[in-house]
Amino acid sequence: MGWVALQMLTGDRAKYLGLVFGVAFASMLMAHQVSIFCGLMLRTASQILDVRDARIWVCDPELQSVDEIEPLTGTDLYRVRSVPGVRWAARLSKSLGRVRTASGLYRTAIVMGLDDDSFVGAPQQMLVGSWHDLRRPDAVILDDAGFSYLFPGEPMAVGKSLEMNDRRVVVAGICRAAAPFQTFPVMYCRHSQAMRYVPQERNTLSFIVADPVADADAAEVCRRIRERTRLAAYDARSFMWLTIGYYMRSTGIPVNFGITVALGFIVGTAIAGQTFYLFTLENLKQFGALKAMGVTNRRILAMILLQATVVGALGYALGMGAASAFFEVTKDIYHLRGFFLPWQVAVGTAGAVVVIMFLASIVSIRRVWTLEPAIVFK
Repeated sequence: MGWVALQMLTGDRAKYLGLVFGVAFASMLMAHQVSIFCGLMLRTASQILDVRDARIWVCDPELQSVDEIEPLTGTDLYRVRSVPGVRWAARLSKSLGRVRTASGLYRTAIVMGLDDDSFVGAPQQMLVGSWHDLRRPDAVILDDAGFSYLFPGEPMAVGKSLEMNDRRVVVAGICRAAAPFQTFPVMYCRHSQAMRYVPQERNTLSFIVADPVADADAAEVCRRIRERTRLAAYDARSFMWLTIGYYMRSTGIPVNFGITVALGFIVGTAIAGQTFYLFTLENLKQFGALKAMGVTNRRILAMILLQATVVGALGYALGMGAASAFFEVTKDIYHLRGFFLPWQVAVGTAGAVVVIMFLASIVSIRRVWTLEPAIVFK
């Protein structure tokens, strides 16, 4: 019966290809949009993800995201260091500054001020130079996307001169940084230098990054820091989700992407359902003949589900292939870097395709289930 079901499915090539295309379009659209949404949300926490040598972030209790900063005082650093279970704690500042090239081109840049002694938060993936070069006077490390923005068409090289806040800046290294939410260049320098490159405030310490002792639980150390200092303390993962949650609550991004994904699901269900039902109507006599020969409703149900499974599998494979190809082609484009197809999205899309094909086949199953074998004689 399986071979008969497949022959019936592929008998009308136009309807068969229309079914596959409808499912492929729906799965591609859903996977593409959900992946873009996930990439955007990860971009909001790019600076958190880049700091891999500290598991604890300490900040102001009212802070809502890594981008809305209330500076801490200098004594807060020593208070955190005195908490039992804290192995070390270091300064980390994050601010925005205007950087200008000798040709007059300027961009707003994200300035990450690293602790002058420990260099906690230094870039992990260096393309040119070394983060040790930050010890040089006026030295900064620029991310590769920022270098392309500021020096378009030029090969990556150190020694380029920039200007920030009427002060000289020298590019001592080029790194690969996680793509930020806004396509600003990311610049790393010593904390003492960062304070000269950005407009001054009375307090200049954005965050305190720390690490617990070897046998201490990070969550427990965070609780002790909150109790003793009255500051907020998060592990890196919790701080990332705090930032992502802020953007999900405060922007229209989730609603807009959710509408697009819902439309993809509805359109896929409508196309597949309508085409599958028309396909069933055209084959009613064949189904009637099978019933007249003694084929049970359960066997016919299995035939329809087999047809739906084949269409869903082919459509899903084509849709996911198209989505994967898009991210593969665009991975080296600076404006689209950081977007990829997570395996969770692939699994979720597969579940959505199963639901689409189930809904599309329900009407057809009911029509065939109530079919009288005598129709073959009409």
